[in-house]
Amino acid sequence: MESVQPPAGSQVSRVPAQRTPSEQLPPAPAAPAPQTPRRRMRTVLVVVAGVLALLSLGGVVTAYVWYNEASAPDRGTPDVAVVNYLQEALVSRDPNRAKLFTCEGAVPALDEFGAQIARREQELNVSFSINIENVTVSKTGPSDASVSAVIRRSALIDGIQQSLADTWRFDVRERNGWRVCGGMRVG
Repeated sequence: MESVQPPAGSQVSRVPAQRTPSEQLPPAPAAPAPQTPRRRMRTVLVVVAGVLALLSLGGVVTAYVWYNEASAPDRGTPDVAVVNYLQEALVSRDPNRAKLFTCEGAVPALDEFGAQIARREQELNVSFSINIENVTVSKTGPSDASVSAVIRRSALIDGIQQSLADTWRFDVRERNGWRVCGGMRVG
């Protein structure tokens, strides 16, 4: 048999094929390891926790703003400030809340009036119903006003409905909202 020569320039050799030992082979390119379900679950939990934290923080801020607006005393106009002051001082009888509507704390004339009402209730063993009526505002300057109001106290005494009314005038000033700075009985 005759040996056949490969054409010139061919890469075929006459040497029998030899295999390179496996330890001499270059390492196979590393395929990216598939992400394990545990790592995916951790990522999902972190994202969900972050969203819940943001929603909770937003809820807290919203609740704070709503509470602050709801609990802030309304001193938007002179008449509203006077009516709210009288409600706290004479109806609720809460001097601390009443001070929220004043310039410098108590209004002595009205405090004495409230004490007279309390004494009279004890003497007669009744509870007066207090109504604020006929509230009118007279502006005396850009940040000053005079507010007059009728304070009516009513009670059922010995089976007969009785009522007394007094007219009061209050000096009110704009100081971060309208505030009662003084008051006196005028009739």
